[in-house]
Amino acid sequence: MRLAEALGNPSLDLLTKLDSETGFGLGGNKVRKLEFELSPERLEGVTSLITAGGPQSNHCRVTAAAAARLGLGCCIIVNGPEPETPRGNALLHRLFGAKIVTVPEREDRSTQLHNTAADIQMEGGHPLVIPIGASTGLGSLGYAAASVELFDQLHQRKPLPKRTVVFVPSASCGTLAGILLGISLLELNDVLLVGVSADMGGIEMKQHSIKIARAGSELLMWDGPLLTDNVSTIDNQVGDGYGLPTRSSDEALRMFALYEGLVLDPTYTAKAAAELISWIRSGLVSNGDRVVFLHTGGHPGLLK
Repeated sequence: MRLAEALGNPSLDLLTKLDSETGFGLGGNKVRKLEFELSPERLEGVTSLITAGGPQSNHCRVTAAAAARLGLGCCIIVNGPEPETPRGNALLHRLFGAKIVTVPEREDRSTQLHNTAADIQMEGGHPLVIPIGASTGLGSLGYAAASVELFDQLHQRKPLPKRTVVFVPSASCGTLAGILLGISLLELNDVLLVGVSADMGGIEMKQHSIKIARAGSELLMWDGPLLTDNVSTIDNQVGDGYGLPTRSSDEALRMFALYEGLVLDPTYTAKAAAELISWIRSGLVSNGDRVVFLHTGGHPGLLK
């Protein structure tokens, strides 16, 4: 990558896994999770999908797109006032035909989620509630499977590195949990996962990721050890809060665009990219490492 050269280490093996290009509903990591959450047996008899997120939620975007493709109703619970002119994901939610229900605060979303499901049932419908971010044991299986894909691709590149360091944008933790489960299933002790938080404290993020990964392992009826020591969770890129850019995330967004032609988003991927840049500059990764940036998508949020 030209980015490595711009950061003063042209020989660093720096790669991007483009999950921003998963090809459905403008892509992103939520597509992989919803492949499991919306399996045919779970959709039997379902008339509508219900989920929740922020006004620019990538998860809500892909859920609404899936509902449109499947011919189902869709209701999205979002916090904050109705925008006067929807843009970015907020516009896409509406283009995909989702009904939007607004609540004042993020903490109100879960209650409204279940109230809306009850209302649909009272009207004779059969809703399927998808938890925020599809960050469940079931959803995490999407990234357990993605781990097999990723490391198969990496192992085809020679020479093999001493260590692979994967930077993962994280919020509701389902993606990080799935990759943790994946590397544990594959027994990849030479992999370090760096989860970079968009809002949650690092300790809480690690605990939550492990909990989801364990739920996924139970669904697989696998009782092997999770490689929890191979996960580092970072919260020093959060800045003033969720969705609020920082000086370092703005720099990362510009550098990925300028040197790689890659579009990041200010909420998740730019902050994870800022941490990756910090590690390269400070020498926390070396030329013996292979460094992978997991691009989880979200670029419509740049256009809000």
